[in-house]
Amino acid sequence: MHVDIQLAIDKPEGVNSVFLVKETAILKDFGFNQEALDFVQKKIEAKQKLICVQTYDKIDFVRILDVDELANSDKEALRKDGHKIISRLREEKVTTVTLFDLIAEKEAVVAMTEGLVLSGYRFDKYKTDEEAKLKETPKVHVATSVMTQCELHELSRLCQAVFITRDLVNEPVGTLDVAAFSDIVKKLGEQHGFSVDIFNKTKLESLKFGGLLAVNKGSVDPPAFHILEWKPDNATNEKPVVLVGKGVVYDTGGINLKTPPGSLDDMKSDMGGAASVVGAMVAVSSNRLPKYVVGLIPATDNRPGGNAIVPGDVLNMHNGTTVEVINTDAEGRLILADALSYSDKYDPALVVDLATLTGSAVMALGQYGTVGMGTASDEVFDALIKAGDEVHERIVRFPFWSEYDELIKSDIADIKNLGGREAGSITAGKFLSHFIKHPWVHLDIAGPAFVKKEDSYRGNGGSGVGVRMLYEFLKKLD
Repeated sequence: MHVDIQLAIDKPEGVNSVFLVKETAILKDFGFNQEALDFVQKKIEAKQKLICVQTYDKIDFVRILDVDELANSDKEALRKDGHKIISRLREEKVTTVTLFDLIAEKEAVVAMTEGLVLSGYRFDKYKTDEEAKLKETPKVHVATSVMTQCELHELSRLCQAVFITRDLVNEPVGTLDVAAFSDIVKKLGEQHGFSVDIFNKTKLESLKFGGLLAVNKGSVDPPAFHILEWKPDNATNEKPVVLVGKGVVYDTGGINLKTPPGSLDDMKSDMGGAASVVGAMVAVSSNRLPKYVVGLIPATDNRPGGNAIVPGDVLNMHNGTTVEVINTDAEGRLILADALSYSDKYDPALVVDLATLTGSAVMALGQYGTVGMGTASDEVFDALIKAGDEVHERIVRFPFWSEYDELIKSDIADIKNLGGREAGSITAGKFLSHFIKHPWVHLDIAGPAFVKKEDSYRGNGGSGVGVRMLYEFLKKLD
């Protein structure tokens, strides 16, 4: 899908519009007669903030902004109202809308535009009913004095990156195996300007990527390790920020096959972390952000065939650590471990990994937040949490106390790949900490990465979580 956000100069006749206002009197200048103004006022008195005014040939929406300073919750309300507007226009088979900023509040304009644009996403490539398909991507025109076309293009490219991430997560493994994923990443690199290097199985064997190779043993398709690099000449950071994404393109659980009803239904989404890293790299490079950023993506599927690993196996990892396999469905941490230890070669300022890693994170926060933990400074965590709050991709920092280390000690190896039932998301993070030497944040996105019913402008299926948060964080990184 192609995102189209344009700066509007004049109000075209008959165009469906959204008006951001504080005082309704100004609507007279946009063709609202007294009857329409009285209608709007009646709705305001009924405590409505989003008001729909429909005539025979068009629909106008009035969004009342009754605060002097926008809180994050106010911005999220605007995004959600953007979704309500697109849903209403879609019923009328309308694909173009003009947003009129009559309050000169940039954050409000950005939030409403995000809601309108992100709500236009649909994954309908496999629909055969033409009526069910979204024939045109909604076009959003913005009339404002507080944003330039350049800034709107930046927002367009960011939303496009979210759509790329959603597409990757939503694509079935039958058409998005590791090889297909690699092809897409290479094409995106060529299109947006970041370099792509891909290690094949032979290279991974020479580098002793014991975790990635072990998880791949049950598959007929070889694994791959992707290195994405954006290093502009004007980068403000000498040492890179390294983003690591879990790329399990489908997770059966391996020999510990997932058996609860429905547990396999959405396992095509187990590469949500990898997709978010790809989306973040696209957003950073397409907007020419002056930051040195590296993406590392280990990719494989996890199947119970061939010589699949079994509980009791001991693996030799890339950094020399030995790992006792307790459960083959705790595979994501095995492939991430090799990628994290490989990141040391970049001497990074910070490493951030994203992974649909544990059911424990889902049980703790549901789809409403990301579990975060790690060894980075409080300053880094505060900046990430603030970035997440800004775009409503919230992070909850979990404790990382030393007592949790005891839960993954092994009797026969250095560590084991699974603790007990308690604190499962934290012990997964503790496992990963054995493979990283630099400041590091682990983000478990298992809850918000894939939503099973429509969640406002996030849609249903792949949400694209992480892309907007990482872009906001990197853009403001000193």
